[in-house]
Amino acid sequence: MRFTPLVLTALLAMGLDAAQAADSNYAGHGIKSVSKETLARFRPEPLDPELARRVQAMFDIRSTGGGILAPDAKSLFFTWRVTGTTQVWRVDGPDRFPVQVTGGEDSTSLSDITPDGKYLVLERDQKGAENPGIYLQPIEGGALIPVQHKEGVQTIFQFVSDDARHIYFRANDEVADSYTLYRYEIATRKTEKLIALKGAWQITDHLADGTLLLEKAKGGIPTEYHEWKPGMATPRPLFGQRDNEEFNARYFNSTGEVLVRTSKFGEFHRLYRWKDGQYTAITPELKWDVSAFSLDARRERIYYSVNEGGYTRSFVLDARTLKPLPLPEFKDADNVIVGSLSQDGRYANLLVETAREPRSSYVFDWKTGSYTRWTRPSTPEVNTSQFATASLEYYPARDGTKIPMFVRRPAECKPAPCPVVVHFHGGPAAQSEAGFSIIAQLFVNAGFIYVDPNVRGSEGYGKTWLHADDGPKRLDVITDIEDAARFIRANWGAGDKQPRIGIMGGSYGGYATLMGMTLFSGAYDAGASAVGISNLLTYMENTAPYRRMLRIDEYGDPAKDREAMIKLSPTTHIDKLAAPLLIVQGANDPRVPVGEAVQMYEAAQRKSVPAKLMIFADEGHGTARRENQVLQYGHMLQFFEKHLKGDTQPAKN
Repeated sequence: MRFTPLVLTALLAMGLDAAQAADSNYAGHGIKSVSKETLARFRPEPLDPELARRVQAMFDIRSTGGGILAPDAKSLFFTWRVTGTTQVWRVDGPDRFPVQVTGGEDSTSLSDITPDGKYLVLERDQKGAENPGIYLQPIEGGALIPVQHKEGVQTIFQFVSDDARHIYFRANDEVADSYTLYRYEIATRKTEKLIALKGAWQITDHLADGTLLLEKAKGGIPTEYHEWKPGMATPRPLFGQRDNEEFNARYFNSTGEVLVRTSKFGEFHRLYRWKDGQYTAITPELKWDVSAFSLDARRERIYYSVNEGGYTRSFVLDARTLKPLPLPEFKDADNVIVGSLSQDGRYANLLVETAREPRSSYVFDWKTGSYTRWTRPSTPEVNTSQFATASLEYYPARDGTKIPMFVRRPAECKPAPCPVVVHFHGGPAAQSEAGFSIIAQLFVNAGFIYVDPNVRGSEGYGKTWLHADDGPKRLDVITDIEDAARFIRANWGAGDKQPRIGIMGGSYGGYATLMGMTLFSGAYDAGASAVGISNLLTYMENTAPYRRMLRIDEYGDPAKDREAMIKLSPTTHIDKLAAPLLIVQGANDPRVPVGEAVQMYEAAQRKSVPAKLMIFADEGHGTARRENQVLQYGHMLQFFEKHLKGDTQPAKN
């Protein structure tokens, strides 16, 4: 197979000679990039029945999605995975019996309900390929009506017009790394192209006269905003064009004022009113981010959430006076999130989660000031009141920086000390949070301490923290991965014994796992990586085009940052790999190609290190089907029980 110079350079950086590189089969992404023989060879093996039962019990715990209230507020439509695959359900009042409205094997999500109450707007994906299509379904049920679903194309819903005539969507069907904006007429089932520009464009809001508020992504985080009116050839720039900042915006009113969430003027995100280039702050200056916001259809109330170090709190302002309005208080809630709002603004769907109870929906009535629980989670055969509560703790990085981590501990450890599993989140611009976690509890039930660090590069701690790992700067903070193990080994022992420590994660967390096992060999005693990057250069060459253009600011530019990217690739340090490694991958993954997993496994095999690879032929970037989730986490649990339990290690000086 013939490779571009970039891929060949990366393969050579892995320690392969030219002949080995020429024999490699890694090019592209998705199931077509891997042979049937490879899929058959690495098909996940069945679990021991008793282990499978333990894991299945946890994955039988399911909470409903946030949901959308019908225009008459008499029904709530939501997603639920009670069948093992995400589908759409309906409940006709508080604590009523839910009715399933979509089915099949493909994941289906609810995007909106048309304002006239006639149709559900749905998105459906196939086998985790992340190329969804848009469908309509009569609100009373029945067959789905396709709006657009094309192979290899992302068709993504934007909004329904206020008169319920049109559905607006975006799709990369013309250029793989750019999104064209379309309008679909429901009555005639005809589609027209509105705007076709280079780049990752999307519609974030609209006005009644057809004016569109457009966002263009400049990277993984930075954005800029434009306004388009019918008849315009080119959108009019508003803000963000000269900044390298994140902006999220919605129209504040019909006069063209905009409500903007940004950290442009400080370390943390705040809400501002923007008009004619001027910003006026409307939320307090906090040492936490305003993490999300919304307005009701009449733009009478502003809802916003604050991320308080991994706990979500929600607030409301009167849009006219900007004075705070009271929301209900929920005792012991770790996270309270504002979901959908009724069209008349009277009702707000509040999503409430505690450490010991999955998310439930409460509908709050502004007129009466009362709220009612509409949905409850499903927890068959599991007493969730016994779940471990996450404790917010810290460990020191080698430069003295305090790294936050959520820690969940078993009630007791016999024998002591408990083995530890350190889980690194994806993103990397994401965040591990407090709240309910079946994955964490699965390991706690098995006698492990489960740790969720928020290393530098995580969101929620200010933009300096968030951007600390951008591109080559990751070289300065990647040591946060090793420092977690150093602290645990030095401080969580019992007597003269140190704990055994495992490392795991998915996506960027999978990459962190592979770095922990190679560059920081010896820090962890075993590692389990899911959909993790093994070489930054081959990843950038083979990831989906729409992903590539948004990842350069995060991982580096192969043309400018090649040396740093090689240093930051796990395969570069393969000679240091010494401890057991489990690798999990979805064949349909458009983000992290399946070839990243295969090349890491083959490199580990050449080192004669105990390594295992599992490839799910019907999954993408992570497992979505219940049976596959049971297999993935069952094998991970079995892997860590084998390699972390038993005799503990004597303390090291």
